[in-house]
Amino acid sequence: MLQLDPKLPKQESFTAGQVLLIDKPLEWTSFDVVKKVRNAIKIKKVGHAGTLDPLATGLLILCTGKKTKTIESLMAEEKEYTGIITIGQTTPTYDLESEVSEAKDISHITLKDIDEVRAGFMGQIEQIPPMHSAIKVGGKRLYEHARKGETVEVKSRKVTISEFEITNVDSPNLHFRVVCSKGTYIRSLANDFGTKLGVGAHLSALRRTRIGDFSVDNAYKLDDLITLIKDLP
Repeated sequence: MLQLDPKLPKQESFTAGQVLLIDKPLEWTSFDVVKKVRNAIKIKKVGHAGTLDPLATGLLILCTGKKTKTIESLMAEEKEYTGIITIGQTTPTYDLESEVSEAKDISHITLKDIDEVRAGFMGQIEQIPPMHSAIKVGGKRLYEHARKGETVEVKSRKVTISEFEITNVDSPNLHFRVVCSKGTYIRSLANDFGTKLGVGAHLSALRRTRIGDFSVDNAYKLDDLITLIKDLP
């Protein structure tokens, strides 16, 4: 339950600081969620600890008031995701935000092939962020360059994959669970997985289940949280 200081009015309690766990709905941007909560609690100082793409669901941590000072430390925590990598099909955005641009036959791919590729992504790896991401290069976000058809150099970064398992194979879909460090792009992981497999791939579903010690199992549905906030005395 949402615990506010009973000695403080609702708005002042949020200003003093709250950490809110939200199960982000599909097709909402992380900022959409921040804006919705900000309007409900009627204070401007609300931020989130790690963006989720619109087509991803799951744990989004919001901090209000003085708790916004903890955002950077929360963002540094390891993350856990589940989702689906669809092999044999690539898209420009590495996910379903764009149409399939190339398709390849996957009939020769075996479970052994899949497991060998999976194992190759364990530990510290080099990863290049997707061109359709919010990282800034030359003062503009990468997706702005991409939408204009501009080619820019994107430097690789070191990230750590501490756990990566394929939980089910329903060809062409590979269901997975991954635990990774800050800065890991699961879209890039899906794309790189397909490249290593030789048939291409894209991310077709993603859910963040954990950030550090915070679990989505303890998160509010957004509508439930908004109703709760409005009903607080």
